[in-house]
Amino acid sequence: MSCGHPLEPTGKPLLMPLRILTDPDHLPALDRRYALDRPAVGLGADDPPVRILLLYGSLRDRSYSRLCIEEAARLLRFFGAETRIFDPSTLPLPDQVAGDDDPAVHELRELSMWSEGQVWCSPERHGQITGIMKLQVDHLPLSMGGMRPTQGRTLAVMQVSAGSQSFNSVNTLRVLGRWMRMVTIPNQSSVARAFEEFDDAGRMKPSSYYDRIVDVMEELVRFTVLLRPHTAQLVDRYSERKDAGVPIDTAADLSSIAVAPQTRS
Repeated sequence: MSCGHPLEPTGKPLLMPLRILTDPDHLPALDRRYALDRPAVGLGADDPPVRILLLYGSLRDRSYSRLCIEEAARLLRFFGAETRIFDPSTLPLPDQVAGDDDPAVHELRELSMWSEGQVWCSPERHGQITGIMKLQVDHLPLSMGGMRPTQGRTLAVMQVSAGSQSFNSVNTLRVLGRWMRMVTIPNQSSVARAFEEFDDAGRMKPSSYYDRIVDVMEELVRFTVLLRPHTAQLVDRYSERKDAGVPIDTAADLSSIAVAPQTRS
């Protein structure tokens, strides 16, 4: 289910207020004749479903970044993924609460730990991402008690604009994704004049903009499945091994065999 709850290590559900996805299986703008329901077939194991966290960057009642995120979540569900949409409405400012001991901060970090991939969508405001979008990223530490909420996870970036098409926000989101040591996929979405792209019910109309979101979510699932077996190796670093005082076990290190000179018989 797209709107269920992630689990604690004990198997109990985490009591988190998540954004409820309405009509999760209704895709009026998708032409299913051309849609793959399992886009990652042949790239690796897609069972269990990939886990995707989605973040948006506006608190307006009719937030177009949120509406884009909801369309993305429905598509990810169609592609077999499990999704969670974080509601940032109660998130405090960084350092506003001592030790970040706030339920919304804990919620965001737990969801990021749960995820294998993420989708970030921000409006463009004054030529940049919004403070709401940056606020969420600022609450995600690179390392947390020996765990990494973002490192090695895949990332898809999107933006909405009130005017002509722009790529300022997605470019900034790419910089943030790189800083958070995430694997940002090549494709991206930028929806111009977003107020014209949704009907009164908040559903995206058929358009090339919608088709691009389909492309991006399809690619995100593929990259997430492709990298799934390698996530531990992708975040294994010399500097962190050195800081932790964990030397290499030469008996188990196969990399030396791969680069060893070949002897002739």
